[in-house]
This record gives sequence, structure tokens and C-alpha cells, in this order.
Amino acid sequence: MVRIKPFCGIRPPKEYAPEVASRPYDVLNSVEAKAEATERSLLHIIKPEIDFDPIADEHSEAVYQKAMENFRLWKERGWLQQDEEEYYYVYAQTMSGRTQYGIAMCCHFEDYLSGAIKKHELTRPDKEEDRMIHVRNQKANIEPVFFTYPDDEEINAIVASVVDNQEPDYDFTAEDGFGHHFWVIRDQEKNRRLTELFAAIPALYVADGHHRTAAAARVGQECMQNNPNHTGNEEYCYFLAVTFPASQLRIIDYNRVVKDLNGLTEEELLARLEESFEVEKMGKEIYTPTMLHNFAMYLAGDWYSLSAKEGTYNDDDPIGVLDVTVLSDLVLDKIFDIKDLRTSKRIDFVGGIRGLGELQRRVDSGEMKVAFALYPVSMQQLIDIADTGNIMPPKTTWFEPKLRSGVVIHSFE
Repeated sequence: MVRIKPFCGIRPPKEYAPEVASRPYDVLNSVEAKAEATERSLLHIIKPEIDFDPIADEHSEAVYQKAMENFRLWKERGWLQQDEEEYYYVYAQTMSGRTQYGIAMCCHFEDYLSGAIKKHELTRPDKEEDRMIHVRNQKANIEPVFFTYPDDEEINAIVASVVDNQEPDYDFTAEDGFGHHFWVIRDQEKNRRLTELFAAIPALYVADGHHRTAAAARVGQECMQNNPNHTGNEEYCYFLAVTFPASQLRIIDYNRVVKDLNGLTEEELLARLEESFEVEKMGKEIYTPTMLHNFAMYLAGDWYSLSAKEGTYNDDDPIGVLDVTVLSDLVLDKIFDIKDLRTSKRIDFVGGIRGLGELQRRVDSGEMKVAFALYPVSMQQLIDIADTGNIMPPKTTWFEPKLRSGVVIHSFE
């Protein structure tokens, strides 16, 4: 059972929405953000270090204060305005001709603490603390987290009725070619019914935004502890999420590049790989993995197919079945002696949105020695892991398209 509620969204007027809405804070470094930020861009609020010359330390007190100042200015200038009534909102995204339809809502922090909002990744305390300071200072969830839920026919029907019968409040294509479409659900009977329907949903799942979710929950706890008259219905108990039906989401591949061969020659590496894999040389053309437990490797100008041999993986184990686990156990640890993916400087990770040509480029440049491409994790695998209380290895899932930040904001001030 999960608790959600509508909220009085803070959002840009229609004419400013394409400029205000930005990519999330964690997909751009500070230099990229400074280059990308136009006058009204939300990047000035979520990455305010870009307003300093030279760019400031993003964890400095001056930067946190600048974020608060900019949020206040954006509201004063009318670039962000608050709705007068509480609503849910439909937020849809289009990529490569496929559209997914989410609902912007407020979720209760106690559901995260109780496990009704399920996670599949570990968080880093330093990143949690950084996001927590922003939420605490702003008294707002400036950026939404990305959740998913088991499909429900009536919820889908309500969303479809809004999309089919209302003009979108926003409808724009961002510079990366992804479409963003947004509707305010002004029919309060639909809003009431959505609250009821989600109360019967057994769980929500964090797809993307584990640090922001953890930070929001910690702020909710802080506010509760500081309020002797806490009831559990206060606005600070809730944080912003956009939640999509699981059937509409696609996880794309998240690949690995390694800087050295751990003292092996190319021939020795191939021989070691043959202990656990059926190895087939595919030639110069990019090879894409075709199924679970099939990997692509790029080495010394050639692509290879690696198929894990029977008995080297455990399909009955929600973690053991993952190809990131198979690759880590049989190759990265066993052959390359890379024990900790979070801390090793010998490995890097490449989101599948960049294409397998990026793997080839980084090896051909001499920066890396070998690259591995993986078959994408499925949504069912993610749900199975979250349901069993397991945690995925680092850098397992890559969701695309990302939510734009600034399409709608939740304030608990």
C-alpha cells in the first residue's frame, strides 16, 4: 500500500517551459552545465556553481545559498509560478517514436522507510548529504525522482482520457531530440480516483534517483522530529516523483571499458576467456549482444562474441542471473583483478545511449585497452531484485529518456 497525493505544482509559464526545463543535475558536469545554461534555465538552481567565475565548488556554502537566491528570483520574475489548486500531472516523454506516460505526484517518505517504495541500488552518503542540503534549504523538491509501478488498467485509462481530451500544457522537443509533453489533470474527480487507485498498488519502485529519494526521506524525518505536533499529513512528509507503468519503460545497456589487460597479452586474454565463454571473433563491424549471457568485446580492432558457458551463472538467483554479475565474476574480478567497481580507477562505464561506437572509439584512441557491451537488464529483473530485498551491482541500469528538471516542482514551505 502506498500513499500519494496531488500538489500545487510550481512550474514555468508555457512560453518559458522549453527554456526553464533542463537536464538533471547528475548527467552534466559543471563545465557542460555552464555551456548549456541559458538565461532562464533551471541549471542556475540545480547547479548554481556555474554562476561563479571561475566555477565554484558545488559543495560550498556560497553555492547552496546561490541556489536559494536563484529559486527565489525565478519565482519573483514569473519564470516559475505556483498552481493555486492541488493536481496530479501527466508527464510523457517520446524517444525514437515510442512514448511513455508518467504521473507527477507526491509520495510519502514513510513508504520509503518501510519498504513500500523499493530500491535496487546502494547510495553514497556524500551524494545523499549534498541533495539533502538542497532540499532542506529550498524547502522544495526541485527535481523529481523516477519511479515505476505495476501496470493498472484503470490508471492507464485515466491517463489516456486526459491525453486524448485535453490540449497539453507543454509540448516541446529538447535539444537532444526527445519530446516532452505535459498535462495538468484539472478534473478533481480524476485526481481523487488516482489517490484511491494508488492506495491499492502494493509497491512503487525507484527506477532512477536513489540519492534524491533517500535525501527527501531524510528531510522528511528531520521535519517530523522538529515538529512536536507532527501528524504525518504535513506537506514536508511528501516528495516529488514521476511514476510510470512498468510495461512502458525500457532499460538500455550500461557498458564497461578497461584501461589495461592486467599484464596479459591479447592472446593470453582470449585464452583465459575461453575457460568460461564460447569466444567467436566477429570482425571489424560492431557486434551487439543478442541475448542474456551473450556479451560483445572490442579488443585490438576486432569485435568478439562471448557466450557464457552453462554452469558459470545462476539463473535461479536474482543477482546471479544478471550479466553485470557474470561479467564481474568471470572477467573483471577473475581475469583483470578488479574487485570494487565503485572505487577502481582501471574501469569506466558508458551508458548505452552513446552507442557501441563510443566503446570502439575509446579503445582505438588508446585511452582504454578493451571494452565489453552487455545485454540490457529487463524491468522484470529490476522488480525481482527489489522485491527480494537485493541490491544490484553498481552501474547496472540506464534509463532513457531522463526526466527534465523544472517541468514541475513541489514545495513544502
